[in-house]
Amino acid sequence: MTIPTMPLQHYLQFSDLTADDYAWLFERAAIIKRKFKAYEKYHPLADRTLAMIFEKASTRTRVSFEAGMYQLGGSVVHLTTGDSQLGRAEPIEDSAKVISRMVDLVMIRTFGQDKIERFAEHSRVPVINGLTNEFHPCQILADIFTFLEHRGLNAEGMPDPARLAGKTVAWVGDGNNMANTWLQAADLLGFTVHLSTPSGYEVDQAVAGVRSRESYKVFKDPMDACRGADLVTTDVWTSMGYESENEERRKAFADWCVDEDMMKAARPDALFMHCLPAHRGEEVAAEVIDGPQSVVWDEAENRMHVQKALMEYLLLGRVSS
Repeated sequence: MTIPTMPLQHYLQFSDLTADDYAWLFERAAIIKRKFKAYEKYHPLADRTLAMIFEKASTRTRVSFEAGMYQLGGSVVHLTTGDSQLGRAEPIEDSAKVISRMVDLVMIRTFGQDKIERFAEHSRVPVINGLTNEFHPCQILADIFTFLEHRGLNAEGMPDPARLAGKTVAWVGDGNNMANTWLQAADLLGFTVHLSTPSGYEVDQAVAGVRSRESYKVFKDPMDACRGADLVTTDVWTSMGYESENEERRKAFADWCVDEDMMKAARPDALFMHCLPAHRGEEVAAEVIDGPQSVVWDEAENRMHVQKALMEYLLLGRVSS
């Protein structure tokens, strides 16, 4: 295996990488996934250590990163704010300087984007955003890879981002970290997002940081957003950290449940995705998430495969193996 040198690169939001970087990552994810399915040992990160820092609880993020790092031959240190100084008196900058001297890679799942940016600024190793209030780049990385697996393979059976051109993703629900990241991905990879959110829950364009209005359209009616879409996707109405708004949000989002009628408005071969956990009967009907157009379980598994490709890339660069 050829191991080129790689300058320090963080992954804090989707726009941190280029379209060419993503083409490489999707191909590597497909290769690494095939190795996994064939029970082929692949340990490019032997003797490397990933520190996972959680200020927000997680199932998929922890399992996908932890299992993925072990499968690449590395080891994992799991930290929460309860068993580290990050959530107490020590400044984030000091924690970053200490932790990054002892590990090779850091994944952080936290609240404000400012925290992960401050940590990265003082880290000697790559930092990955496992989720913040503003962005969820690893999830969209998995979502796009999943879409390409189902609708965008080239003649060699590899995911081809060029096939995203002309595609439409309908986002139905909260203008949250997922919506922000979908907008960045569309801006970068050349597809269109149809946004439909209740009044008062729109995407903050300043936070999303989208350079062009050409990559998305806004719809008041979620049914209109779904018309002709290649992918319909949503998220919980109340994200972690906003639980006090739960009842208010249930009322505001009542018409933003992705149901069979919305899926019928989309293209006949449209896919449905949800980053999970899901609340059937709230943001999505059971008939949709458990129906034939749903690829949520592939999507969930693919978190692990794309994150393995990402960790390999951040630590080793563009390997050939």
